[in-house]
Amino acid sequence: MQKYLTMNVRAPIIMEIIFIIIAAVIYMMTSNTFFIFNFLYIGTAIAIGLFFMAKGKDYARNIILLAIGSYLFIYVGILGHENISMSGFWYYLFLGVFEAAVIHFLIAKIAGPLLFGRGWCGYACWTAMILDLLPYRTPQGERKSWGYVRYILFVIILCFVVGLFITKTNDLDLIMYYTFIVGNLIYYAVGIILAFKLKDNRAFCKYVCPITVFLKISSYFSLLRVTVDGNKCVECGKCIKKCPMDVDMLDNSRKRVNGTECILCLRCVNGCKKEALKL
Repeated sequence: MQKYLTMNVRAPIIMEIIFIIIAAVIYMMTSNTFFIFNFLYIGTAIAIGLFFMAKGKDYARNIILLAIGSYLFIYVGILGHENISMSGFWYYLFLGVFEAAVIHFLIAKIAGPLLFGRGWCGYACWTAMILDLLPYRTPQGERKSWGYVRYILFVIILCFVVGLFITKTNDLDLIMYYTFIVGNLIYYAVGIILAFKLKDNRAFCKYVCPITVFLKISSYFSLLRVTVDGNKCVECGKCIKKCPMDVDMLDNSRKRVNGTECILCLRCVNGCKKEALKL
């Protein structure tokens, strides 16, 4: 079984060190010991997954998704009563509270993607955690021009939270808690329906997810990118067909087709028999 070309024993160690540093910095800024546990857990989950990816285990990324996605959705969100979805981000931001969703978005979806692009979508998203278990890992139809839906949903969520503040609605914390639960259940339902309708597990990510409005901007400048060695590539096109996000990784330009949507799943890298692709 061919190994992921960029994975070795150093990758898990480097990832663990990065999250140790993040944990220490956030703790010094907030004095909240929860963030030490939070980021050490996430870093360890990613490191373990990367270890199995280095051994060519096809299920490795699903392990990471399940470990981190279920932790964030169930433990932090439902049990911890923290809305770490987009509505929670706007809510805490308007309150001026540097906790919960604000920190989560800053690291995973605003500043972090400058380093790892849409790695959040490939390794930590609790919506993708379920969608990637569906049978259509490789898209089986033409890509739709429905990307505008994400922007509409982005504006709706922002207006919803702004409206709560303008109307001085009571029990905002409780409303945010139920918004997190109900909103994500709707996401799961829409994501699963779209996956089966379009035969594409990642259809929700491509057309609906409002978080990609943030991710598209910062991911454009991502340091971690899949690139092609033109001397090795025979232009068979198999890598593009395998890509769940329809990225044209045969073009090294940052303006390549769907370039900001790469989730670093490395299916293209692992599937290239000529070893022409690397991270």
